Amino acid sequence: MFIWESTMSVLISDAAFLRITPDQLQHFQYESVSFHCDGTAGSTQLRVIRNTIEYNVECDIKSGSLCTIDQIYPADSGEYWCETEGGERSNSVNITVAAGSVILESPVLPVKEGINVTLSCRKKSTSSNLPADFYKDGRLIISSSTGNTTIWGVSKSDEGLYRCSISDGGESAESWLAVRETRPSWDHSIYLLLLLRTVFTIVMVALLLLLVGLLHCGKLTVTQK
Repeated sequence: MFIWESTMSVLISDAAFLRITPDQLQHFQYESVSFHCDGTAGSTQLRVIRNTIEYNVECDIKSGSLCTIDQIYPADSGEYWCETEGGERSNSVNITVAAGSVILESPVLPVKEGINVTLSCRKKSTSSNLPADFYKDGRLIISSSTGNTTIWGVSKSDEGLYRCSISDGGESAESWLAVRETRPSWDHSIYLLLLLRTVFTIVMVALLLLLVGLLHCGKLTVTQK
């Protein structure tokens, strides 16, 4: 399936998608980040928009459609996607590379409704968990002694901009948590519709036969008189 976006004049394929390792939207400066262009056929190029300017990404091609930037910098922050020679492109992902000391670890791809999502606040200079405050759309939602917070059974209302801060450590940038709505199975809906239609047909036929029978009995009664 392909979706044409007229505003960007591109053809988006839902068969191709971009994922990132490590699986988070924010990264520390000098870290290694790998971009996986899955589901694409033929020659694929990793592209990015930085400060409204579009670029081809120069990186080490490890194997197939895997592209790795060994040392990432704040200037590498931007919107990334995979694009084939034919102009087909994957989903896009906005990553932030922090020059500061604190990042928020949150999922790259949209999460399904109903699952549990854990957000982590991490300081570069230590591997231990430090107390942190978490914010959504600019408002404090929780203070955690472990530096982690879990959203249980995430719903569409949990979608928004999240950031975190560590006392005497600094504050992260904001990242968008996207939530994908869970829709009912079409197979189940079609089965239920067919069942209801069958029952309705049987009831209508039964009523029709009953009506014909009553009319027939009425005629017999009139004839006998």
